[in-house]
Amino acid sequence: MKYTLGVDIGGTNVAVGIIDENYDVIIKDSFKTNAPRSAQEICDDIISTYQSLSERAGIPVEEITEIGIACPGIIKDGVVVSASNLKFTNVPLKAIVEEKTGLKCEVCNDANAVALAEYIVLKDENIHSLVAVTIGTGIGGGIVIDGKIIDGFNGAGAELGHITVEKDGRSCACGNKGCLEAYCSASALVKDTKKAMIDHPDSKLWEICNDINAVDGKTVFKAAELGDSISQEVLKSFLNYLSIGVINLITLLQPEILCIGGGMSKEKEALIEPLKKLVNENSLTKNLTDKTTIKTAVLFNDAGLVGAAAYLKNK
Repeated sequence: MKYTLGVDIGGTNVAVGIIDENYDVIIKDSFKTNAPRSAQEICDDIISTYQSLSERAGIPVEEITEIGIACPGIIKDGVVVSASNLKFTNVPLKAIVEEKTGLKCEVCNDANAVALAEYIVLKDENIHSLVAVTIGTGIGGGIVIDGKIIDGFNGAGAELGHITVEKDGRSCACGNKGCLEAYCSASALVKDTKKAMIDHPDSKLWEICNDINAVDGKTVFKAAELGDSISQEVLKSFLNYLSIGVINLITLLQPEILCIGGGMSKEKEALIEPLKKLVNENSLTKNLTDKTTIKTAVLFNDAGLVGAAAYLKNK
């Protein structure tokens, strides 16, 4: 059997997995991204990780014939044109990997990879259109129609985290202001949670996390579940901005499925149910019978790996 190496480069971790012909993840591991650092250094870590995985799984490296890489940012023809969280500008990632490994490589946007992976999972349900919004260190997006990724003529399409939800709003890592990512990424939610803790020392947030430096994206959800009004206000603002972004996407594309992926999707119903309510109340299609289904992603952390492998067949 021939295998594909799937790689998912994130702002915090790089996941590496060996994928079989059925898009099943045979074995996987990860290492810290430690950005900013060079693509050559990251590639060296990818190679050492997949060699270790090959040995542990008993799969000869000769049976791993190609590498699919999911990477944040704008990707065109294997070049990472811009990835603000990695500090990459015009990095020829495909060429670097192929030179170092001797294997065929394709590079795609990480959120496009998630969208493609989720589409593959749902293809037996006769789904033709899907939009994925991935919420992690940043916010990414992917659009798949009839099995094809829609990423624009210049590779900059579906950068959903950088649609504007507040004119002249918060500064974003991309250099613009008011981006969805600046309000609804896990990083933004952590910042808002920390500010709420500082402003409200009596909040239950301190019961959930007594070390402000240990706050993560889950902290505010846990405190809100305990009835903490401060946490509920933080989440209300977060969900309002997220719903604006989702409504804009649905208005523009009317996809059959809109799925929320990334680490934040693990909150499941605590995230999805209030989001669906806001979208249904304020969407142009609120009175239609046939509506976009809003759901959490199925594959969670494996989506980037599977989608990166699938992208090789999508080219």
